[in-house]
Amino acid sequence: MGEYDVVCVLIPTYNEAATISEVVERFRAEGFERILVIDGGSTDGTQELAREAGADVVQQSGDGKGQAVREGVGLIEEPYVLLVDGDSTYRPEEAGRLLEPLLSGEVEHVIGDRFADMQPGAMTRLNKVGNRVINRAFAFIHGRDLQDILSGYRAFTRRSFERLTLSADGFGIETEMSVECVKHDVETAVVPITYEPRPEESETNLRPFRDGGNIIVRLYQMARTNNPIFYFGSVGVVSAITGVFLAGFVAYRYFVRGISHEVIALASGVALLFGLQLVMFGVLSDLIVTANRRQGRRIDRIDERLEAIESASVGGAMGSASIDGSDAREQRSGERESDRREAVETAPGGSREGAPSDDGRRGAKGDDGDTESGYSGD
Repeated sequence: MGEYDVVCVLIPTYNEAATISEVVERFRAEGFERILVIDGGSTDGTQELAREAGADVVQQSGDGKGQAVREGVGLIEEPYVLLVDGDSTYRPEEAGRLLEPLLSGEVEHVIGDRFADMQPGAMTRLNKVGNRVINRAFAFIHGRDLQDILSGYRAFTRRSFERLTLSADGFGIETEMSVECVKHDVETAVVPITYEPRPEESETNLRPFRDGGNIIVRLYQMARTNNPIFYFGSVGVVSAITGVFLAGFVAYRYFVRGISHEVIALASGVALLFGLQLVMFGVLSDLIVTANRRQGRRIDRIDERLEAIESASVGGAMGSASIDGSDAREQRSGERESDRREAVETAPGGSREGAPSDDGRRGAKGDDGDTESGYSGD
């Protein structure tokens, strides 16, 4: 049994013909036998090349990287998943770095940090700035610094993935996974990896402004259930500040210029009240979320204990059944042996009392050769 037989490499692809063969072959050279490619309808022969290289290929039923990841994990039976892009920007030789803390049981999710060793030309300046902004926003909003939440090189247990609530279809899947790991207290580690430039003949499907904007919006949306104080409080603070500014303007115009602005004064009051209500609602929501999270942790611990008890019971039942079966076989064997002996003893010519003995059956001979019956030859 190989070291990585319990691991499945998952590669979502779309028009990666220039690199997919090399990626699959390099992973196979590292000892990975199970490689699953989820292809989003490539038109450049990606599927055929992946099959020829030794990967299992499945035509994606939906659209987007996020949907491909969810579909792929649903098809995987191995307990560990190694997620990687098919553009040859990640090194298969570094897979062991991600899998080591996972296979040892230290954590349930591992993220490869691209910024630890980013090769020249691997990322444009615009993308670097965008990644930094998103990473800092994530740390501020969700309270955990994972260094590179947009990394496409990850390893995780299939069981921990099933605990995550994921709905993103596009490139927001990495962001969603990172937020859900924090939300559900999934033990997560970050390891350094090398990030290499995409080959010239390989085109990226990432659109910095559109995808970056969607990721930031998604970060804010997911704060509703992970950090409601920020989700409601940020809007509430902006509204309250706006109300204060308008109130100051109205006061200045009224007391200095003698001009009244009833409509603006009304708007400032509404903005102040709305802002304060949102902040209070955020605080109350945070209390509810915190209580539910604690309750969820208790339920998870109870589930783990029940599973452990069930596993122990099943193991004990199997052992007991094995022992009972062995005893039954021994008992049946003993009964058969007893029946055989009884049959031999009760058969004609047997040795029971009143039956002829072996000597009687043979007819013992005298010294002169005559038989005991008295007959002799003349």
